[in-house]
Amino acid sequence: MGELFKMSEYQSFIKWIYKDIGVDLNLYKEKQMKRRLTSLRDRRGFNNFKDYYDALNNDDALRQEFLSRITINVSQFYRNYKRWDILKNDILPDLLKSKAQVKVWSAACSTGEEPYTMAMLLSDFYDLDQISILATDIDDGAIEQAKVGVYSEKSLSEVPQNKIERFFTKEGSTYIMSDEIKKTVTFKKHNLLADDYGGPYDLIVCRNVLIYFTEDAKRKVYQKFNEALTPQGILFVGSTEQLFRPQENNYEPVHTFFYKKMGH
Repeated sequence: MGELFKMSEYQSFIKWIYKDIGVDLNLYKEKQMKRRLTSLRDRRGFNNFKDYYDALNNDDALRQEFLSRITINVSQFYRNYKRWDILKNDILPDLLKSKAQVKVWSAACSTGEEPYTMAMLLSDFYDLDQISILATDIDDGAIEQAKVGVYSEKSLSEVPQNKIERFFTKEGSTYIMSDEIKKTVTFKKHNLLADDYGGPYDLIVCRNVLIYFTEDAKRKVYQKFNEALTPQGILFVGSTEQLFRPQENNYEPVHTFFYKKMGH
């Protein structure tokens, strides 16, 4: 009986969060999310979700931690380096052929490593003042961190040496992103499961976040990405998010983890 009560209490918690913060936790895989939130709640000394929810409403730091926890900020520059190599050598030349400027969206950008990697990559094709990247995340804390642009040595482990020399300043044990790269990226708060996608974009990068969504939520996100792409636009996903039936969402695979919007 106790477990049943806890389940309904968790469901109430989900409803409150949706009403107050606009994040629908029903769209995430329940087992993983419930385990993550229960451990966070317990670590903060709360025995039930009702008390935890009340505390979230009265404590900004706690609320920020909660948002960071549900959005799982794990990132580094050039994460899975080979994929970025494929993007640079096989995907971009074709995509950029006739474009004076390319419109890129880095969705669920976490603390900024991904959009900044994108900017460094595009600097091989364009002058920096021609590069414009929209980077979005649901977590205010991650966005603020991204705007500051200070990173650990570990997060730079895959960055080519010439890019480190050109775009970073070492200060103590940290690396500071250059203003010229920062200017190419506009950060904005955005909820993939609720907000408008805008567009059209030539390239959408969304990696290693949809793994936490239900199959139904994933399908909707892929569909909305497709609608937000230009004809022949490219979606670049992470290793956990391969589309097994891409045609169903109007994509054709052009390389592992890269999908082109099919013509109508």
